[in-house]
Amino acid sequence: MANEQGRFFGYARVSVRSQNEDRQLRALEEVPVPRENIFVDKQSGKDFSREQYWELANRLRPNDVLFVKSIDRFGRNYREILEQWRYLTKELNVDVVVLDSPLIDTRRDKDLLGTFIADVVLQILSFVSENERAAILQRQREGIELAKAKGVRFGRPRRIAPRDFENVVGLWKEGKLTGALAAKLAKMPLSTFRDRAKSMLE
Repeated sequence: MANEQGRFFGYARVSVRSQNEDRQLRALEEVPVPRENIFVDKQSGKDFSREQYWELANRLRPNDVLFVKSIDRFGRNYREILEQWRYLTKELNVDVVVLDSPLIDTRRDKDLLGTFIADVVLQILSFVSENERAAILQRQREGIELAKAKGVRFGRPRRIAPRDFENVVGLWKEGKLTGALAAKLAKMPLSTFRDRAKSMLE
């Protein structure tokens, strides 16, 4: 869809592939943004190394309007959010609308006061977004440390070596078995066998 300002585009992002972007898509389509003009990334918001975001940026032309549901869909890196905002609005001359924050709509109040208010709100929300990410990471670290203190193990379970593992390692060390054959007898991948054998021999 186009208006006097240009075409409508939308950007959505979820942090991991298992998350669902439907809520963001519905909000963008209600604008309405044509579905073919909505770009979706499924990755972390820690930086802007995102394929769909840059494909979108390459499509944007002066006076187009870019919609995003909330500022944290841009990302959670305060400095990079502000850099990209300036890139979109100043270099590409695109209007940006944050649906969950009505004050961040560069189509309105283009006078000095309106621009100042939008910039202040943007900086506050970007700062809050980054601090929320930092708080989440801190809670994750604390949760992991607490779980480890309780004996919870993370990662793949350690493969149990067969009873004759020491004999197999001895034969391998003496050159009587190849690494591949020794790993097969130990019923584990070659890399795992080598790591376990070396740690046992140290």
